[in-house]
Amino acid sequence: MAYLDRGGVRIYYEVHGAGPTLLLTHGYSATSAMWAPQIDALKRDYQLVLWDVRGHGQSDSPDDPRQYTEALSIADMIALLDAVGAGSAFIGGLSLGGYLSLAFHAHARERTRALLLFDTGPGYRNDNAREGWNKMARSRADELEKKGLAALGASGEVAISRHRSAKGLALAARGILVQYDARVIESLPTIAVPTLVLVGANDQPFLGATDYMAAKIPGAQKVVLEGAGHASNIDKPKEFNAAVKTFLASVR
Repeated sequence: MAYLDRGGVRIYYEVHGAGPTLLLTHGYSATSAMWAPQIDALKRDYQLVLWDVRGHGQSDSPDDPRQYTEALSIADMIALLDAVGAGSAFIGGLSLGGYLSLAFHAHARERTRALLLFDTGPGYRNDNAREGWNKMARSRADELEKKGLAALGASGEVAISRHRSAKGLALAARGILVQYDARVIESLPTIAVPTLVLVGANDQPFLGATDYMAAKIPGAQKVVLEGAGHASNIDKPKEFNAAVKTFLASVR
């Protein structure tokens, strides 16, 4: 458990185990705590790096909105790999963490050994659809600004997370959760690293996105976990861990 200083913004991270590096990124309004069911299963064979996105959990929540962007989040991920001595890594995440993993790959292909995309989507090619997503993100920010942390939902990955700043989460929604272009979705056919696309069978909002990514990413492996919802790693940890370990063992 440590902090990385990123220009005065402290980023919290944890390192478990040893071996090839696996960097996992949590979803919006969750924290690194959501990966607790994976630590024991993965640390035996991998250097597992978990972290809190700026504005979340134990990472800092600066007041400046300019400190919350997709580009800074990717730069944080690169800095984390540098901090743990990893030239490249398996890059994965759930929901927003999955989208950031795709964005990371688009920016730093040479540092991506494989992608693990859980209950996530690649963004939007259509401007109107993207604006619908952004309207939702800004609405969540509004609720956090009005109600504070009480505005957070009770879904599995959020319920086990602890935050210090509603303002930080609101700024993260406005600056990181929102999307501005189709760059990530358009990068899918160019992905040349092994990719796992996994979704809970009950995660209705992301089933279509999962099918789309599995079809567009060359050679992608798709796994659907029965009985799991959006927090598939928490709903079905044994099955989730088995799928991840099998995939990673095939690409080491």
